[in-house]
Amino acid sequence: MATGTRRRQSRRVETKRGWKDRLVIGTMIGVPTLLVFWLVWLPAAASVLLSFTRWNGFKFSAIEWVGTKNYVDITTIYPPFWPAIRHNLIWLAFLFVLPTILGMVLAVVLDRNMWGSRFYQTAFYLPVVLSLALVGFIWQLFYSTDQGLINEVFGSKVDWYGDPSVNLWAVLVATAWRHTGYIMLIYLAGLKGIDASLREAAAVDGASEVKTFFHVIFPVMRPINMIVLVIVVIESLRAFDLVWIVNKGRNGLELISALVSQNVIGEATRYGFGSALAVIMMVISSVFIAIYLRIVFREERR
Repeated sequence: MATGTRRRQSRRVETKRGWKDRLVIGTMIGVPTLLVFWLVWLPAAASVLLSFTRWNGFKFSAIEWVGTKNYVDITTIYPPFWPAIRHNLIWLAFLFVLPTILGMVLAVVLDRNMWGSRFYQTAFYLPVVLSLALVGFIWQLFYSTDQGLINEVFGSKVDWYGDPSVNLWAVLVATAWRHTGYIMLIYLAGLKGIDASLREAAAVDGASEVKTFFHVIFPVMRPINMIVLVIVVIESLRAFDLVWIVNKGRNGLELISALVSQNVIGEATRYGFGSALAVIMMVISSVFIAIYLRIVFREERR
């Protein structure tokens, strides 16, 4: 009798715990899913739908279906579009060539536990955590036409932010200053996680440090390289802040993200046209993300 009572009590406790566990699991899965749907998928779907309309953003009744007209106009009669595509490609190539390689080199050097390594890590990573306003102020000290350091040193009068022939490169250098520390930290974390026995085995075989890095360390860091690749691509496509501060993405600093902002929140308030630009940017991003996911899944199947 007593045994049967204990069993029934045990079943009630297990049933009660089961409901609690399911409630906790459901909450942990359901709440993030709703947030992702509300903050990511719903705006993305709304942007796709709005890209086929003409709307000034004031009344829903004013939404007019125009089909693919926005896309046709963007590629045929919208002058800033193709320069923006070219500038985004230049941005992508520049981030790959300079900050990525420089960040990797800095990570390799700082991974050798040299004297003052912590200080240099902090110094190189500091630009990443600085506010955008402060970054703009710091580079204004270099680029100012009248009292800037560069013009003072070389005795020139170059308008680094205003001249369309040089302002893109001036902003890219400022971007590289922020981006290098970020890449350095990612590669440094990857290097810290590499098994020391790999380096020891390479040293026993007589491999130099350069050969060890390129033939042993670098292939092992393939997941880190893929993460850096995706970060660089995404950073290139969503580049916006510095060009918007300089001249709102005009006069030589056209980028797709800046064009989206000009049309959606600028004086034009062309939500349909801006949404079409956003969809183009989203499609380009999706291509790189799909390539990345395909490589990751193929690696996991091996």
